[in-house]
This record gives sequence, C-alpha cells and structure tokens, in this order.
Amino acid sequence: MSAEARDAPEIGELPGPSSGFVQSLARGLSVIRVFGADAPLMTLSDIARATGLTRATTRRFLMTLIELGYVRTDGKTFALTAQVLELGFSYLSGLTLPQIAQPQLEDLSLRVGESTSAAILDGSDIVYIVRVPTHRIMTVGINLGTRLPAYATSMGRVLLAGLEPDALSNYLHDVKLQALTKRTVGSEAALIAELNRVREQGWALADQELEPGLRSIAAPIRSSSGAVVAAINVSTAASSGTSESLRRACLPALLDAAAHIEADLAIAARSH
Repeated sequence: MSAEARDAPEIGELPGPSSGFVQSLARGLSVIRVFGADAPLMTLSDIARATGLTRATTRRFLMTLIELGYVRTDGKTFALTAQVLELGFSYLSGLTLPQIAQPQLEDLSLRVGESTSAAILDGSDIVYIVRVPTHRIMTVGINLGTRLPAYATSMGRVLLAGLEPDALSNYLHDVKLQALTKRTVGSEAALIAELNRVREQGWALADQELEPGLRSIAAPIRSSSGAVVAAINVSTAASSGTSESLRRACLPALLDAAAHIEADLAIAARSH
C-alpha cells in the first residue's frame, strides 16, 4: 500500500471529491489555513489536530511548504512567512478599484446597517463607482455612474480636500455654487473653510446639503503615494439621529474599511 493510501483521511474529513478534485492540494492548503492571528505559531501536533491529517502527512506538507518558502520553523514550532501574500497578488493585481472596494463596502454596510458608496472626482462632479444600498433615503436615484456636485457631498469634499492647490484653485474658479437646499454651502470662503477642516480631521460630513433628509459621512482612499484617489461614505436618513450620532456610530467602521481598501490597493500595485 502506498504512503498516500495509508494516510488517506477518514470518510467525511474532506468534501467528496469531484472528478477534477486534487486531494493533496486541498490538504496542503488546509495546512496553510490553520494559521491565523490567534495561532501564528503551531506545533506539528497542533497542525495535525487542526487539519485532521496524520502527523506523517502533516509533516510532509510542512516540509514542502518550508522548501517553497511559505513556512518557517525553529525545529519545534511552525509559522507562515510573508511569502504567502504572493498567493493573493495575482488575484489582486487584476482587480480594479471598484472590485477591491466592493467587498469592503458590503461588509461596512452590514456593520453599520446603512448604505455605503465609493466615488471618484471627475471635473466638478463626483462619479459613483460602487453602491451598496440598504433602503431608499434619496429622491435622487443613485446608480453606478451617477454624477453629483462635489461641493455638496461628503465624498466630494473629501476628494476636493485632497487636491493639489493648483487643481483646487481651478475647481473653485470653474464651479458655480448653487443652493440645493437651505443648508448647502453658499460661498467660496465657506467651502474653503470646510475643506480645510476636512483636510485636518481626515473625514467629511454633509448634513442635508444635497437634499433634505440626507446625511452622509465620508473618508478618503489614498494610493501608496498618499494621493487621494477615491472616497467612500455611509449615508443615512437625517431622521435617524444627529450628525454627532452618525459620527460616533459610523466613523470608526468607515475609517477601518478605508484602511482595508488602501491595503488591498497597495498589494495590487506591488504585484504589477
């Protein structure tokens, strides 16, 4: 009997294989997956127990992973190396900004129970590139590609605050500020003061400036060079609370989502 046959798992240990299923590959991946934040260092026995594989099989997979550079050992315990990140580089390198942001915004929407979006700046408008709706709170329909005036939106203010001085000067020269609601910023001086505040605090909040009853909070998405390349936001009905309650409830999760998107963008950029 071959060593592979002797080490075959018990029925039910792994999903039933299809005609193209490679069991040894599945086992090797299961060894990688048992490591995590709660278990960065593991012994051979720990890994065998967690994967359901025999010690002999586990040891062979570990030795192979060590040889390939994905695992290191001090002779007693085993740990993953940074090289395992390369396994995700090819996937991330083919993704666009919307594809990278989408899962993070879906998770953010679930965490805060509100609609989330991502947008970029195009001329004097923001353009929506991701939208995760929960319930309708706007009379203006929002879809991918929807354009809205940057000065009256939280994402627009984050994007404007990230512009170089010359680019912002050109924007202010060309834009015509209109009172979309009684709360809309009404002057260039007021808008500049707001952008300075956004730049200093690292996020923006727009309270019923685009349309009555709509409140949103936004954060920038920066490239590895520090340039603001996009913005993400959480939008909610003004009747659901105050501006301060929105900040307390959503800002930490919003900034966390932005950090994760930036990390994935950095990985994608390095893999090119």
